[in-house]
Amino acid sequence: MHAVVITEPGDPDVLQWTEVEDPVPGQGEVLVDVAGSGVNRADMMQRQGFYPPPQGASPYPGLECSGTVAAVGPEVTGWRPGDAVCALLTGGGYAEKVAVPAGQLLPVPASVSLRHAATLPETACTVYSNVFLGAGLKAGETLLVHGGASGIGTMAIQLAKQAGATVAATAGSAEKLKSCRELGADITINYHDEDFVQAIKKATQGRGADVILDIIGAAYLARNIDALAPDGRIAIIGLQGGRKAELDLSKLMAKRGTISCTTLRARPREQKADIVRAVREQVWPLVDAGAIRPVVHCELPLAEAAEAHRIMTASTHTGKILLLAQ
Repeated sequence: MHAVVITEPGDPDVLQWTEVEDPVPGQGEVLVDVAGSGVNRADMMQRQGFYPPPQGASPYPGLECSGTVAAVGPEVTGWRPGDAVCALLTGGGYAEKVAVPAGQLLPVPASVSLRHAATLPETACTVYSNVFLGAGLKAGETLLVHGGASGIGTMAIQLAKQAGATVAATAGSAEKLKSCRELGADITINYHDEDFVQAIKKATQGRGADVILDIIGAAYLARNIDALAPDGRIAIIGLQGGRKAELDLSKLMAKRGTISCTTLRARPREQKADIVRAVREQVWPLVDAGAIRPVVHCELPLAEAAEAHRIMTASTHTGKILLLAQ
């Protein structure tokens, strides 16, 4: 098969479409012929040498894909060759074939094409596990989503609205904020022109956000605490603004606030399978019905992964960038 290989840590040009060995499904795994692969910022970090794959994972980037089951390994039940699937991966999505633990497979939703289904698993599992399973967002609460026009952000807005929450979203342009409103955001904040702390306080009559989903990390830590409502919860899932910051514990204690920091990729298989199962039960019916939809910015061939990374670096996109098999 062919796969996108990282020849050395570096800029997008180190991504090369290369012939490699075919993967072989092991015990409890399924081999998938890839139709599409979603692009995530974690792929860029891996390319730069900052986010190596866990031990035993595929060395190729790609944390989600869609395609058709080609073969099943020993002790696999519930899936058979020919099934249309999408999958949460530990790596290997930028390839023509990938071996996936059976517990990380999802059926392609009824309202979504096989290719576009590739943009759903990583975002749906990340948002659901952090916002709902972790932070416990409930109907009537307010969710603040940083990066509302990102793949994660567009999923978070839709899921939170379906759950009956009020949604606030930050983004860096009027066009992106318009997209957030079209997806259901009630409050939109241009982080270039507005202080999101003041904006969310004003919009909530001084209360703040009950849950904050943060992709920035250190640069937003202090202001996230300022923006937090009493008994609020901050879920940090990205470090685009750095890894280290000073934490004023007295402010967090005064609000009875909590902070969780998680990654999905390195979780044990059993935990990932539990998250995928919850997403299939709670999120997939909404996608099947068309109440939640993938937001796809552009589609490129897998062999043009370098260009996909350039687009993501420019941060002018809304939603997901999709790589397609030939």
